[in-house]
Amino acid sequence: MPTSHQILGVILAGGRSRRFGGGDKGLADLHGQSILARVIAQFRPQVGRLILSVNGDPGRFAEFGLETIADDENAERGPLSGLLAAMNWAAAHGPESEAIATVSADVPFLPNDFVAKLDAARGDGVAIAVSGERRHPTIAIWPMHARANVAEALNRGTLSVDKLAASLNAVAVDFPMRNIHGVKADPFFNINTADDLAAARALLARPKEGK
Repeated sequence: MPTSHQILGVILAGGRSRRFGGGDKGLADLHGQSILARVIAQFRPQVGRLILSVNGDPGRFAEFGLETIADDENAERGPLSGLLAAMNWAAAHGPESEAIATVSADVPFLPNDFVAKLDAARGDGVAIAVSGERRHPTIAIWPMHARANVAEALNRGTLSVDKLAASLNAVAVDFPMRNIHGVKADPFFNINTADDLAAARALLARPKEGK
């Protein structure tokens, strides 16, 4: 099992946010911070290095001070293309990286130990997060030796992250609900729509317990 500094963190921010109405939903304001800023704050301490996988002009993410990578070869092919781009980047620029931890850019309530829990459970393979009996295949850890499997899946046109994870006998790691301002919430609640954003804003607007 690698140490945390041997795990490269990758935020998958290359989606088109169609259900959200377009644009970069990670840049939407959530109670005084962007969604992406909240993801970074929770994710960065858990990994050795953190990068952003994006499409289009990377300059729109300059304020976060993170290395950005683009996936030109497999653009528009979903999260697996972002994962492969990160693995290729790690092979060239992060030789210390033995595994890749991924999250999407729209999960503002990440637990502060999810990387450690996934890593501890996976052995030398893949582990994905589960909460409320729902699988979250983009919230996962992938060993670098799975790089060829990811590339082969993309070449075959098999774009489902969950199907690839299953074919690699991924370990599913269950996470409990989080207490957020007195409400039990999914730790991997993802903001896909404007209604989801409104729900997250309402949750964070609640007074904290004991106040």
